[in-house]
Amino acid sequence: MTVTAPLSLDHFFAGGFDLRQQLGAHLSLSAAELERQLPLATEALAAAHPGAFNPDQAGSFYENEVGHAHLLELAAWHLSSADYIADTLRLQAMFAKGHVLDFGGGIGTHALAAAALPAVEAVWFVDLNPANRAFVTERAERFGLAHKLRCFRDLGDAALPAQFDTVVCLDVLEHLNAPSAQLEQFAQRMGPEAIALLNWYFFQGFNGEYPFHFDDPALVERFFRTLQARFLEVFHPYLITTRAYRLA
Repeated sequence: MTVTAPLSLDHFFAGGFDLRQQLGAHLSLSAAELERQLPLATEALAAAHPGAFNPDQAGSFYENEVGHAHLLELAAWHLSSADYIADTLRLQAMFAKGHVLDFGGGIGTHALAAAALPAVEAVWFVDLNPANRAFVTERAERFGLAHKLRCFRDLGDAALPAQFDTVVCLDVLEHLNAPSAQLEQFAQRMGPEAIALLNWYFFQGFNGEYPFHFDDPALVERFFRTLQARFLEVFHPYLITTRAYRLA
């Protein structure tokens, strides 16, 4: 199927851009088995967390251990939170243009929607998890967007552009052991008119339900000091956690 117009919000609300069908086919799961696993996905991924570990090992954990469990967990979240995610897609459509970096893009909802926008020249999807990259590559091919969307492990790949016109980083920063350093890296790779769309949730939950999140107070303070020093917020009208920023 070739996409000649942006993937619509109606298409997203109808099933997350064909997410159930594509994920079932990708994982060789029947529709019934997929529906059985989706409600259990969040708890299953949390149970895979090894407990206290060296923060420096977090990247390795996401790359080598979460595997397909992360696909299921993200799919469950996107399907059950369609209203919220739709507003992030609306926000992205306001700002996305040129070369778009989707950092930690997961199952590709925002990358696919961005790639289908006429103002976007190319989407550079970066994610540590090879299972995520394989699934997003397959989804882009299914939607006829492979010519505009390429997948990479990290920002160090020489094939990536030196600068981006748009940076999208949603539900990722709280998983990093040095989110302030990631902000600095974004600032260095943003063009002079670039916009970054960011959110974060530095909280492990009232009952430890988010063991993958970092919440050390010193880490969080460094993050906000860097954010305030390097970026200026740009107003947008959506009542969501995602914020828009330009370089200060």
